[in-house]
Amino acid sequence: MRFLFSVVLVSAALAAGSGLAIAQAPAPARPAALSDNLPVPDAPAPKVSKAWLVMDYATGQVLAGENVDTPVEPASITKVMTSYVIAAEMAAGKIKPTDPVMMSEHAWRSGGAGTDGSYSGFEVNKTAPLEQMEKGMVVQSGNDAAIALAEHVAGSEQAFAQLMNAYARKIGMKASHFVNPHGLTAEGHITTAHDLALLGRALIRDFPEAYSYNKIKEFTVGPITQPNRNLLLWRDPSVDGIKTGHTSSAGYCLMASAQRGDQRLITVVMGDTSENQRAVDSQALLNWGFRFHETHRLYEAGKALASPKVWKGAENVVQVGVAQPLLVTTARGKYDRLKATMDLPKSLVAPIAKGQKIGTVKVTLDGKLVAQAPLVAVSAVEEGGFFKRLWHELLMWWQG
Repeated sequence: MRFLFSVVLVSAALAAGSGLAIAQAPAPARPAALSDNLPVPDAPAPKVSKAWLVMDYATGQVLAGENVDTPVEPASITKVMTSYVIAAEMAAGKIKPTDPVMMSEHAWRSGGAGTDGSYSGFEVNKTAPLEQMEKGMVVQSGNDAAIALAEHVAGSEQAFAQLMNAYARKIGMKASHFVNPHGLTAEGHITTAHDLALLGRALIRDFPEAYSYNKIKEFTVGPITQPNRNLLLWRDPSVDGIKTGHTSSAGYCLMASAQRGDQRLITVVMGDTSENQRAVDSQALLNWGFRFHETHRLYEAGKALASPKVWKGAENVVQVGVAQPLLVTTARGKYDRLKATMDLPKSLVAPIAKGQKIGTVKVTLDGKLVAQAPLVAVSAVEEGGFFKRLWHELLMWWQG
């Protein structure tokens, strides 16, 4: 039987000698705000929307939202998924930014200027560098560019949609299904606000260069210059993306992201009433999120947090820590109320491999779990010599 014991960290600062204190020291003392001792006020929910949320980028924690798992049409926010697939295929060496991408007659007729949707303006039956075609899709929301890119990457929209769904599953988008690369209404083309926030987070994290196209305010193709439809790029300097969308059935949609200091937030508003209103509602959610929440880095990756005893090892203890930085988002002013526990086995026996899971660290705020992560061996512990193993076997039997 495997027994666990808990090492408890009272608030954010246990005595440093224990080696278990939360890594980031509390901020210097400052005058307390009344809001620090009050519950976080409700988020400014859009008056008319199908779904909305605010997500902390660093932790993936949803700070507030409504209907976050309700199926909705993604409209042109679909193109963020298209961007992710292109970036991933490029990272794998399958395509290059300089590839000549053909604006096929199908792409031109289905998504060009003769349609009701947004278009980029690349000439039919002519090529443009993939990077330029992608900017036409991202900045101008060009449906024609999205189709041309899909055809270049996978041969057809249908084949590209299979890639979209495969990458969506990898990201963790459990309730999404894509049937085209542009987002025009189609049967079975569906997602959720939560899935879209996960997608935006993944694009920012995995492919920052591709993400950077989203902050470009205007783009020119031939004689036509078109602005980015994300109005927040002009209203809030902290906003650097992500994507707008609109169809008659989806309504006005906006997935936005902003960074202020070390903190980044992602908002999703689906089915709003106008281009301006989706920007106003998204701005209010960003302001609320930044005002009332903060993200802390509690533990650094690879740093020893505890040194539990090891039997039969060349070393008598093993250093344990987290494999990835452990971050947590809390209401502002609540950092010093965090408590952490480390669940570690009562008995550890060598050999222990570097990176081997040893236990779990859990962080709570007022009794509610807000973060947890595996504890792993920071370094390996080899078996001890024959006589040491024999002696420890006797000690373990005696103490058992």
